[in-house]
Amino acid sequence: MLHGHERAITMIKYNREGDLIFSASKDKKPNVWYSLNGERLGTFNGHNGSIWCIDVNWDTSRFISGSGDNSLRIWDCQTGKEIGQLDTNSSVRTCAFSFSANTAVFSTDKALGHQCEMFIIDTRTVEPTLSLDDAIIRIPINGPRISAIVWGALDESIITGHEDGEINIWDVRTGKKLNSQKGHKSQINDMQVNKDGTMFITASKDHTAKLFDSESLMHLKTYKTERPVNSATISPIYDHVVLGGGQDAMDVTTTSTRQGKFDARFYHLVFEEEFARLKGHFGPINSLAFHPNGRSFSSGGEDGYVRINTFDQSYFDFHFEY
Repeated sequence: MLHGHERAITMIKYNREGDLIFSASKDKKPNVWYSLNGERLGTFNGHNGSIWCIDVNWDTSRFISGSGDNSLRIWDCQTGKEIGQLDTNSSVRTCAFSFSANTAVFSTDKALGHQCEMFIIDTRTVEPTLSLDDAIIRIPINGPRISAIVWGALDESIITGHEDGEINIWDVRTGKKLNSQKGHKSQINDMQVNKDGTMFITASKDHTAKLFDSESLMHLKTYKTERPVNSATISPIYDHVVLGGGQDAMDVTTTSTRQGKFDARFYHLVFEEEFARLKGHFGPINSLAFHPNGRSFSSGGEDGYVRINTFDQSYFDFHFEY
């Protein structure tokens, strides 16, 4: 159990090798930990509001974080120093490095009379103060705001999940919408791609997680639960998906932890059947991530803890009968 945050965890992320875990929460400081022993390496200090989204590039040299203090910040991973700050009109809700990490995408909230917008910036040359005019491309979103974001294959497209459950694909070069699909009935809380980027899983408030094809947005599978799903992740080595969630924060006090509302739930990717549950958190799970080698996974909860669960041998010996 990693305890370095004072408030609810909003997002956790492994780096590509899996030796570090980055965590963001509603307090102002993103943390970085060693995933092997849970020792905290340090914090990134500078934000003045809740951190809603984080990402780290493929060689763990740069780290970005988006916050409720209306800024996106770029950090040097080695020193923890801030190397760039970009002020926005409203909260930065989502952010992600492209696979090459030459560019990054982020989106802002619809608030204070400003509409939701999506920006793509060049992250190779970072100045201490950036402005929105430096963005390579700026896409206004007229409908409901973006609540989750991932890059498509070969950095040519961006897939966005919206507050009304819609999923869109955008062309990175032109900024045009290529495809749209009504994926869920309610807000999409999280989107994560599988290891080779051909599929992605969405977690939604409508009590389901769904698997889609990354290029055609074709709906492939549905994993049903009886509570809102806040996060879902795909195993890099097996046909397994893990779902985490719970009720809205305001209903939490009415539920005992014994009811199993806050478990991480394992489903078979193909057969959509639940085969395991893992207890642990004292509140809803807000973020899940598999270790890149598939031998452990982490969960971040409303209780402010990050839990690293390493699978024992029986997990690897288990074979689904069909």
